[in-house]
Amino acid sequence: MRAYQLDRIGDAAALREISLPEPGPGEIRVRIAACGLNFADLLMLKGEYQERPALPMVPGLEVAGTVETLGPGVTGPAPGTRVAVFAGHGGLAEAGNFPADRCVPIPAGMDMTTAAAFQIAYSTSHVALAHRARLQPGETLVVLGAAGGVGLTAVEIGHLMDARVIAVANGPEKLAAARAAGADHLIDAGADLKAELRALGGADVVYDPVGGPAFMAALRATRPEGRLLAIGFASGEVPQIPANLLLVKNLTVIGLYWGGYLTFRPAVLHDSLSTLFGWHAEGRLSPHVSHILPLDRVAEALDLLRRRASTGKVVVTMV
Repeated sequence: MRAYQLDRIGDAAALREISLPEPGPGEIRVRIAACGLNFADLLMLKGEYQERPALPMVPGLEVAGTVETLGPGVTGPAPGTRVAVFAGHGGLAEAGNFPADRCVPIPAGMDMTTAAAFQIAYSTSHVALAHRARLQPGETLVVLGAAGGVGLTAVEIGHLMDARVIAVANGPEKLAAARAAGADHLIDAGADLKAELRALGGADVVYDPVGGPAFMAALRATRPEGRLLAIGFASGEVPQIPANLLLVKNLTVIGLYWGGYLTFRPAVLHDSLSTLFGWHAEGRLSPHVSHILPLDRVAEALDLLRRRASTGKVVVTMV
């Protein structure tokens, strides 16, 4: 089968023909139809992600496909079932062996491309806003990086939760995408963010997948008892948070690593995905995939993320 494989950190990954062993105990083999890309894939290729799979390694955190074979001790999902999988890695390939307990049947009304783009982005935002920050109706939610893969879903979910949503993104095209997702106010990322946010009354909850100066500006425009969600650091800069500001304004900084819940509280993710699939079936969510590219253009697809040239999600298909 074809797979986009990295042999050594520092080298370039490449599309290669590799063999796939039979699925082991607790695993199933999935014939992959599509793989949703995430910023974490770029970090993994550089050896900078918090999880470092053994080399050689195939990136690709989330996939959608069809179950082909069950490993020893596995009773389901049955062969032929369409599943979405939080793979962790291994998704940029024509097939893969994945833990059966990470596979979720795809609802009948959802296509493979949407399913591949759905899990991480939507559930990250849902768990962050509903479970961690306890966002309330009428509160002001500020979303940094609001046109990115997770940022756009935070805008959409914040709107569904009846928050007042302020979207921060770079340029008119990305701001238009945030507006379409439900943002009430738009701020260009090149503006004086602290001044713009204060002029709009400040923030109750800040959703930040960017880090760097944007986090610090939003921190200074957060209202007393506000919550700031650290989702990621796409800027490449991890903020150094002055604790005196947290003390004086009674602020809370909340970290969220979505994949971590698989190891210590998987029910949070299962409940989140159940809610989100239900919302999608009701037509309340509109997943945004800006680019769909075939596997032989995977390097181009990853470069779209690297250059921040996409809105919403980028998906790689295997056919």
